[in-house]
Parts: sequence; structure tokens; C-alpha cells
Amino acid sequence: MANKDFMKRNSHVILTSHSNQIFKEVVPIHWGESDPHQRGPVIATLSEKENRNAIGSHGGSYTVYRALSIAAGTFDVSHKPDLENTEPTNIIKPGPSWFDPEKIVSLDPWGAHVSEVFKDYIDKKVNVQPTIAVTQARLSIPEIHKSIDEGRLSIDGKVVFDTKDIKVTKVAIDPVWYLPSIAKRFNLEEGELRRVLYQETGGMFPELVTRPDLKVLLPPIGSSTAYIFGDINDLSNPDVELTCRVHDECNGSDVFGSDICTCRPYLTYGIEDAARTAQRGGVGIVIYFRKEGRALGEVTKFLVYNARKRQEGGDSASTYFERTECVAGVQDARFQEFMPDALHYFNIKKIDNLHSMSNMKYDAIVKSGIEVKNRISIPNELIPEDALVEMEAKKAAGYFTEDKVKSDAKLRKVQGRKLEE
Repeated sequence: MANKDFMKRNSHVILTSHSNQIFKEVVPIHWGESDPHQRGPVIATLSEKENRNAIGSHGGSYTVYRALSIAAGTFDVSHKPDLENTEPTNIIKPGPSWFDPEKIVSLDPWGAHVSEVFKDYIDKKVNVQPTIAVTQARLSIPEIHKSIDEGRLSIDGKVVFDTKDIKVTKVAIDPVWYLPSIAKRFNLEEGELRRVLYQETGGMFPELVTRPDLKVLLPPIGSSTAYIFGDINDLSNPDVELTCRVHDECNGSDVFGSDICTCRPYLTYGIEDAARTAQRGGVGIVIYFRKEGRALGEVTKFLVYNARKRQEGGDSASTYFERTECVAGVQDARFQEFMPDALHYFNIKKIDNLHSMSNMKYDAIVKSGIEVKNRISIPNELIPEDALVEMEAKKAAGYFTEDKVKSDAKLRKVQGRKLEE
């Protein structure tokens, strides 16, 4: 009932271009400052609007569900989270990357430590909320059980247990964008970046064009999750072997095991090798980015599947990228410029074994200043038969591979199943 009263009192929509919506209580943010108090907390909560110093709100793509809960009267709009006992199970120590305003631009490196470093704000009833959470877990994965049974991975009681589960540290990271540095990374003027973001989201965030004083955006997109195998502090030690898989989301394969692509087998192989590295004294990390269907979405992905399977000549490696471009207007909407930020959050300086065949990912990592010593492609025996179309097309397009790239004539002979089979 209290929520419905709140809605009645606030039925008038106030645009943020109104001068009375710019408050003197807004906490300034100095991105890249080494002292978190000088940097300032990111405040995107709506309970006290006079403190807000960010565009958007917490929750990313789940923000709309929160709004619906409030509209339905089932969510207390005045609720402030009780952060007792929520602190990280493992501490990610600050490093030089945290203090470079151009090195980390798409996440808040202090996001896991707000209850500690911004306690004085919280004690003053300022609603500062974490954007990063760190916990411990175990992974139980059929492919890992199989690798143990076949002797590729051993049970040691520290990383891999008798249950065949793997011990892991999980780090959930919500996106926090510092707009000036993002614009610089894309060689854009900040005003142009703001204008395009505003226009192409249908005017979702007027503050992008009305509040140039607000430099931080919490975009309504999915978060990322890092899985660390071994000692999390070893990630920043260049003398310790590090195995890494940077993986872009594929719900159909990762979760449901669809065999039209190599996403799940490459992911589970990366997990296996990361655990194996930890067992021999190194450390492994797998970072899972929400970029479904090459950032085109699952609907577009399935439309492309149909187009590939129904086209004249069938599903062929020679026309793999062409069909995506016909449907979506682009072969791949992903950009990897933000991806290394998560690596820099863990102060990674060197990767010994990178599980990625994507040159776009490799180039972004190396360009950001991280050394890559060795690249590992998915073993051929792990590639599902129907996924050969994707794999051979990627190799022909220049993806990293140790194999010989097929000629155009041979590419045309690499065929996938028919749609009805």
C-alpha cells in the first residue's frame, strides 16, 4: 500500500533538464583517483535523488523488473540493502590499473568494497550500493566429470574434489561506464557519444544530453562473471602461470547444449585447462560476458539459423557470415574494447595460455598492455559435427588456428544438417 501512495505523490514526471533537479548534494566523481574518498562513490540509487551522481540505476537489464515490482506494489521503493556479511570472500587488491582513468572505463574497481571504503557515506544514510560481488562456490559440470574419468584432470582435494566438483571463486561485475574515457577509447567526442547513446536507445536516458555534469552511466545491459581457479592474488603475479578463457554468452549451447556451435565445448575445455593450471601451481580465470548472439540477440541468432539451413545449397561454411549480415546488417555487432577492463580489474599483466581463436579479443587484450604468450584453439575432437560449418568459416575468415585453412571449393563442401533433421 505504501508503494501505491508513493506513486500517487510522484505521478508528475519531472525531466532532469529542470534546474531544480541539479542538487548541491551531488557527490563528485574523480575517476582514476587512487584514494577512494577522492574518487568518490558511484550513487545510482533513487531513494535520495539529491545524492545521485550517475545516469541510470542499479540492476542493469533487470531494472525494468524492479520498476514493474514497484508498480505492482510488491517492492518497497524506500528499501535500503542491509550489507552485513555480504563482504567479498576474497579481496581483490587495488593495483595500478585502478588508478588509470583510461585503463578501466566500463566497471567500478571499488564496486566490491563500498561497505568498507564508503562506510562514512553509508553511515550518513547515503544509499551507496555494490556493483561487484565476490563469493565461493563449486562447479559440477558433466564434461569435467568426463575429463576426470578419462585422466585429463585429476582429483587433488584442493582444486578438484572426490565429488569431481571444482572449487572456484566467483566475481559478478555490473557495468559502470565512465563516459569521458569510453569516448576517448572509441576516438569520439564525449558529446557525440552521449547523443548517439541517447538517440539509439529511444531517449531512454535524457540525462545523457541534459546533464553533462554526470559522467557515469549504469547501462541497462547484462553483467559479466569471472570464475577464478586457484589463488585469486596470483592473477596479478606475472611469475605465476595464468590460463584464461574470455567467453561471450551463448545460451543455446552454454546452457542447453545445442550442437550448431562450439561455444559450450570451448567453454568447458577452458574451465578444464584453468583448473589443471591451478593444480600445477598456477591460476586460471574464465570470464563470461553477456553478449548473446554476437551482441545481436537470440531472436536474430535463430533467424540466421533458419536462413542458413533453408538457403539454396544448404548450410555451408562458404556463406556462414553472409547470412548473418543479410539478416542483421552486420556480421558481428560485438566490440571487444571493454573486455580487457575485467582483466585489468584483477591487475593481470600477462596471460600464458589464452583460450580464444578470436583475433578481435586477442588484439584488444594486447592493445590494452597485457602480454599473451600462447593461444589455444579448441581441439578438433571437441567440435560437434554440425558446428564444423561455423568453425571452418571462422578459420577461413582469419581466426587463429594451427590447422590449414580450407580452400573456397572445400569450404563449400562443409555442410551442416538440414533444418528438419
